[in-house]
Amino acid sequence: MIKKNHFRKKDKSEHSKPHILFVCGRNKWRSPTAERIYQNDKRVEVRSAGMSGKSKHPISNDDIAWADLIFVMESGYKSRILGLFHNYSLPKIENLDIPDEYEYMDEELIEVIEKRVEFYIQEAHRDRTASLGT
Repeated sequence: MIKKNHFRKKDKSEHSKPHILFVCGRNKWRSPTAERIYQNDKRVEVRSAGMSGKSKHPISNDDIAWADLIFVMESGYKSRILGLFHNYSLPKIENLDIPDEYEYMDEELIEVIEKRVEFYIQEAHRDRTASLGT
């Protein structure tokens, strides 16, 4: 069962769109694909990062502070984030359970990401619209 209120409560004057961080191993294929899918979506703001120090964009303190919701591609990344950033007030972290077997912008990868993320995007947009009174 999916729980409501996956986003940290922030002062709504901070930003009007939920900030979503996508995380995979090396920020090479899966999380950049997710970022690309949603980069022009008017409902959210997105970033991607990797868990490896060799990532194109390694996950940072700034990413954690920026995010309202983190999507990890594999369950082990959630544990690593919880350990690395244990001193932070972490947002909700959801596991998309997408194995590292796709290339950047692979059609099947896009379909899997959209199926697993869209509920949260719709929920976030609905929650933000309601809180802004529009």
